Amino acid sequence: MTDTEALIVLNMVDGLGPVKIGRIIESFGSPSEALGAHVSALGKVRGIGRELAARIAGWDREIDLQAEINLIKREAVKIITILDASYPVLLKEIYDPPPILYVKGSILPEDGFAIAVVGSRRASRYGIDCAFRLGRDLSARGVTVVSGMARGIDTSAHRGALRGGGRTIAVLGSGVNVIYPPENDGLAREIEESGAVVSEFPMNTIPDRMNFPMRNRTISGLSRGVIVVEAAKKSGALITADFAAEQGRTVFAVPGRIDAYSSRGTLDLIKDGARMVAGIEDIMEEFGICPGTPAPDAPRPRLSRNEETVYNLLGNEETPIDKIIAGSGLAPGEVSAALLSLELKKLVRQLPGKKFSRSI
Repeated sequence: MTDTEALIVLNMVDGLGPVKIGRIIESFGSPSEALGAHVSALGKVRGIGRELAARIAGWDREIDLQAEINLIKREAVKIITILDASYPVLLKEIYDPPPILYVKGSILPEDGFAIAVVGSRRASRYGIDCAFRLGRDLSARGVTVVSGMARGIDTSAHRGALRGGGRTIAVLGSGVNVIYPPENDGLAREIEESGAVVSEFPMNTIPDRMNFPMRNRTISGLSRGVIVVEAAKKSGALITADFAAEQGRTVFAVPGRIDAYSSRGTLDLIKDGARMVAGIEDIMEEFGICPGTPAPDAPRPRLSRNEETVYNLLGNEETPIDKIIAGSGLAPGEVSAALLSLELKKLVRQLPGKKFSRSI
C-alpha cells in the first residue's frame, strides 16, 4: 500500500482527525507503516486509545478503499497529501492542516498569495456587490480568491474572481463530487477551469453542519488574509475570521449600516481590531503592494488573442486609440472591447483624449 492510499484510509477512519493523524505519522514514520502496525502499538499514540486503535487496525472491515479510488479516478480528482511537495505551503503551517486534499482543477504555486472573501449566505444587495467587486479586483491583480462557494457572499466573490480573469479556489464542506448548494454546479465547473474546487472530506461526503467549521479553517489556512464582507453576530464567516486570527492571518472587514442585522458581525470585528476595508487599496497597502500592480510572484491574468495583441502595442507612455487600431490590424470595435477588458483586469488605464497606457 502506498502512503497516499494509507492517508486516504486514515482520513476515512471514524474518530480520526488531522491532529491525531499527524501524531500517527510522526510515531510510525509513514502512513503505510501505521496501517501495518499492531493494535497495541497504535494504542500507545497520544490521543488514540485501544478502541480507536482497533478501528484503525481493522479498517478494511468498514472502509472500501478500492471503491474510493475508483470514484476518485471516475471524477478526475487529484489527490494532494501533506507529504507531497505540491501541498500548499501556507496551509501546512497551521496547527491542524488537512492530511489530504481532494482537488478538482489545480492548485498552483501562485496560489500561495491568496485572500479569502467570506460572508453571510443571506446577503444584502450591498454585500453581494461588495463581494463581487473585491473578488474581481483582487483577481485582476493576480491575487487568488478563496471562498466556500456558499450562497450569498461566497458565490459572489467567486463570480467576481472569474470576471477578473484570475484564479479562485472553492473549499467545500462536502465531498468534491457533492456540490452544495446544488445550483452552484455550473459555478463549480467554471472554478475548476480557473483554479480549484477542494475538500478534505472523502468522496460522497454530504454537507453536514459539523463539516463547515473544519472547512472554514482550511479557507483561512490557504489565505494570507480574510475579508469578511457581511456577517451577523453568530456567523460561519466569523468562525473563519477567528481561525484566521489564530493562524496569524490578517483579518479585514467591510463596514455596513449600523442598523443592519447583517452588519453586526463585521462592525464588531472592526471594533476588535480588524482592518477596515473601503476598497482594494486597503488590502494592497496591508501587504505592501502598490495599487495597480500584481501580487508578488503572481502571473499576469490570462488574455485573449485580441487582448494580447492590444496589450503588446502599449507601453508606459500614452498611446492614442487610433494608433492602437492601426497597429493591431483589428476592427475598431474589437480594439475597444479589448481595451475595456484590459481596464477591468487593471492592466491598462485610460487617459484623457482616448489615450491608453499600461497600468503595470
